[in-house]
Amino acid sequence: MATPTMGYSAAIELETISRPMSFKELPSSSNSKDPSIFQLEPDSSQLHTHDGSDERPVERKPAHRSLSFLQFSAVCWVKMLGGWNDGTSGPLIPRLQEHYHVNFIVVSLIFIMACIGFLTGAAINVPLTDKYGFGKVVFGASLCQVIAYSVMSAGVPFPAYLIMFTINGIGMSLQDAQAVTYTANLKSRPETKMMLVQAAYGAGAFSAPLCATHFSTAHHWSFHYLVSLGLALINSTALLLIFRGADLDTSLEKIGIPRVENSDQQSSSKMKQIMKSKTVHLLAIFILFYVGAEVTIGGWIVTYIQQIRGGGPSSGYISSGFFGGLMVGRFALLWVSQKLGDKISMYLYTAIAVGLELIVWFVPSLVGGAVAVSFIGFVLGPMYPIVMTYAGRSIPRVILSGSIGWIAGLGQTGSAVLPFITGSVANTAGIKTLQPMVVGMLGAMIGLWVLVPQSARRTD
Repeated sequence: MATPTMGYSAAIELETISRPMSFKELPSSSNSKDPSIFQLEPDSSQLHTHDGSDERPVERKPAHRSLSFLQFSAVCWVKMLGGWNDGTSGPLIPRLQEHYHVNFIVVSLIFIMACIGFLTGAAINVPLTDKYGFGKVVFGASLCQVIAYSVMSAGVPFPAYLIMFTINGIGMSLQDAQAVTYTANLKSRPETKMMLVQAAYGAGAFSAPLCATHFSTAHHWSFHYLVSLGLALINSTALLLIFRGADLDTSLEKIGIPRVENSDQQSSSKMKQIMKSKTVHLLAIFILFYVGAEVTIGGWIVTYIQQIRGGGPSSGYISSGFFGGLMVGRFALLWVSQKLGDKISMYLYTAIAVGLELIVWFVPSLVGGAVAVSFIGFVLGPMYPIVMTYAGRSIPRVILSGSIGWIAGLGQTGSAVLPFITGSVANTAGIKTLQPMVVGMLGAMIGLWVLVPQSARRTD
C-alpha cells in the first residue's frame, strides 16, 4: 500500500497493480503538481467503462500529453476561425452596400441567411454525431467553410453571396458544438481550457477587422475571403490529421480519458432529454442574447461611428478594438470570475457593460466611444466561457454534446437574428438606434441569468 510520503506517479504504479482506486485516495505531495494545463487529471469520481465496471486510473504518459496538446490546438483553431468569420462583417458592410447598391435591411439579409445555416446545424448535430462521430462531423463541417469562402472570394452576385452565408453557417454551427463539447469533457482544468478556447475566438475576431478594413477600401474587396480560405484549409487539414475521423470517446481515450457509460443511447432519446431540460433552454436563450449583442456591436459599430460620430474608413479598427477587448477579458478576468463565482460575476460584468454602452450612446466623442467599445468587449469576454463551463459541469455527459450543440446553435442564431433586427430598425429610424437596442439585449441577459439555477456538478 502506498504511504503518504510517496510521490504521485509511484502511488499510481503501486495501486494499479493491487486494486482499482479512486483518485481522491491518492496521496498528495509537492512533487505531484504539474503546472501544465495539458496534464491529464482524471475525474475525482470513480472511473467507469461502458458496461459500468470500475476502471483503473490511467497513468500519465508523454504521448498522452503531446496528443492532448495537438487536439486542443486544433479545437482552438476551429474557434479562432469562427471568430475570424464573425469579425469580418462589420468593416465590410459599408463596402457591401456600396458594391451591391443595397440598403440596411437588404444587407442585413447576410445575418438571416447565416441564421438559417446555424439553425440547420443545431438541428442535425445530434443525429450526425451519433451516426458518424465527432471526427467525421467536425471535418465535414470544416469543408462547408472551405466551399463558402472559395465562392465568396470571386465577388459573386449578391444572391449567391447570401447562399454562401447559409453553407458557412451550417459548418460553423456544427464545428462550434463539437469544439465546445470536446473542451467540456476534458478533465484537467476545464474552466481554464474553456477560457482559452473562447479566447481563441476573440483572437480571430480581433484579427479579422484588421484584414477586412484593408480590403474594404481595395478594388478587389472580395479577396479578403482568400485569406479566410487559407485559414479554413489549415483548419480542415489539422482536423483530418489530428483526429483522423475518430469519435469523441475514442479521441478522449487516446489522451487518457475513459469512456462514459451509456454513450450508445439513441439520438431520439437524447433529444427528448435535451428538450425536457429547463437548464439547457435557459442557457440557450441567454447565449442567444449574448452572442446577438456581441455580433450586433461588432457588426454595426463601424457604421454607427462613421455616420453618428463622423469617423472615416479607418473606423473599422474600432471593431478590432471591441473583439480585442473580448479576447483579453477572457484571460484577464478569469481569476475574478473564479473568485466571485458564476452568478455574481455575470451580474457585475453585465452592469458594467450597460454603463459603458450609455457612455457610447450619450457622450459625443469619437475617441471616448472607441475606448468604451473596447472595454465593453473586455467585460463581455468571460461570459460565454462561464456559461459553457457551467453547462459542462451540470449537464450529464451522455447528452452534453447535443445540449451544447443546441445552446451554441441558438447562440449563433442570435448572432444572425438580433443584428438583422437592428439593421431593420436602423433602416427606418437610423443607425442611432444601435445603442438602445444593445442596452435592451444586455438587460434581457440579466433577467435570464436570474432564472438560471445555482451550479450543480453532474453525477456521471
